[in-house]
Amino acid sequence: MTGNGSAGSLVRYGQPAGRWVLLATVLGSGLAFIDATVVNIALPRIGVNFHADAAALQWTVNGYTLSLASLILLGGSLGDRFGRRRTFVVGVTWFAAASLLCGLAPNIETLIAARVLQGAGGALLTPGSLAILQAAFHPQDRAKAIGAWSGLGGIAGALGPFLGGWLVQAATWRLVFLINVPLAVLVAVVALRHVPESRNPDAARRLDVAGVLTGAAGLAGLTYGFTAWPALGPTSPTVLAALCIGLGGMLGFLLAERRSPHPMLPLELFASKAFAAANLVTFAVYAALGGVLFLVVLNLQVVARFTPLAAGTAMLPVTVLMLLLSARAGALAQRIGPRIPMTVGPVVCAGALLLFARVGANASYVRAVLPAVLILGLGLSVTVAPLTAAALGSVDERHAGVASGVNNAVARAAGLLAVAVLPLAAGLGTGNLTDPAALTPTYRTAMLLSAGLLLAGAVTAFVGIPTKLAGRDRPSRTVAETLPTSPVRVHCDIAGPPLHPQPTQAAVKG
Repeated sequence: MTGNGSAGSLVRYGQPAGRWVLLATVLGSGLAFIDATVVNIALPRIGVNFHADAAALQWTVNGYTLSLASLILLGGSLGDRFGRRRTFVVGVTWFAAASLLCGLAPNIETLIAARVLQGAGGALLTPGSLAILQAAFHPQDRAKAIGAWSGLGGIAGALGPFLGGWLVQAATWRLVFLINVPLAVLVAVVALRHVPESRNPDAARRLDVAGVLTGAAGLAGLTYGFTAWPALGPTSPTVLAALCIGLGGMLGFLLAERRSPHPMLPLELFASKAFAAANLVTFAVYAALGGVLFLVVLNLQVVARFTPLAAGTAMLPVTVLMLLLSARAGALAQRIGPRIPMTVGPVVCAGALLLFARVGANASYVRAVLPAVLILGLGLSVTVAPLTAAALGSVDERHAGVASGVNNAVARAAGLLAVAVLPLAAGLGTGNLTDPAALTPTYRTAMLLSAGLLLAGAVTAFVGIPTKLAGRDRPSRTVAETLPTSPVRVHCDIAGPPLHPQPTQAAVKG
């Protein structure tokens, strides 16, 4: 027993108490997972409804990702210190209120502001889901509970785009947000009634406020600067000021983390070359995925003239393949090490993006889109579990929770910057993302650039990831020895890698 309180205070898998805990965590995390991607389906309708330009649509996506990426490490710290159930419920309630504001937004500015608030709620609830499972379930049942959470979350991820596309097509894009409200109310009620409270008595007593503020300023400045660049030009005082704030914020973040006695991002983790390489690969892979998730669904609706439902379900095979193959990929990485899967997987994904680049006007789903989707699903299935295992297995086991949080934050930041930079780098200029003539060349170039990012990730993995991983304070260990109950076996949220709860002694109150 690893010690999360007395055995009598822990729930068992298969019993009613355990099922209630699973229901709360699966539905709660599912809200954040699905909203990270399903909103892309509604972008063309939002653009038409609000006469929104390209920058506004980018911010509709990036407003959520910015606050989520900036605050997700803080969310985990708040849960450890003030109670995981309490933080989870606050996050769910916050998420519901922001979703209601999104659904009722009278203009694009209000929608973007509400999306920022929604991401902050997601940052509070996302880290808590797995941490609650780790703390609430009996040690003998934790692996089963985490496996069920992953599998059910994958099913929710598969159904989300289908439901989102149907709501946009049959009714209105506003329901994509409004449907979150009753689901969030259900999650909050179940959590308050059936989820035991837990916290980490060894958590730092002070929060890394300087790290939060400088990190958020850095990401916000860079995102705003690159998003405004096409319309205002690189010499615009607004663009230059934003980019300077962004660069200054990132430098300030590094200095704050170096000096803080309780940093969100312990820089000494990067003394492990394998950990640094794993996060570089993560950045490259998830930046490419950020471009794919943002632009492919737009292109299918605006250029190929797919309905919202057809566009929303176009990527469904990716989730299905990851559900079926991620466990096998994880087992393969345990046997041969993560280097080869992390090298081959991004190359396969790059091939898929070359096929996506060919999807144009009046494209057939079966002949033009499906082959690319299937190859992307295969590549991601090979990549994601070994990538997360490499990030966790390259540091000492006691740092697994922090390492996972850093890896997840890197992935979210990569997707955030990709949505801001790719249209600029692809030559969008002042064009509109809902105009087929402007989107077509931008989309094709962005797919090629994203394929290049994936190839760069493959090269980084081949050069920087060892066959066997060793934590800094232990002898050489295989991934299997490092992660005996890792939740990376099945993971289908392609917006970010899974969060691994930190193995700490939690005080649990029934």
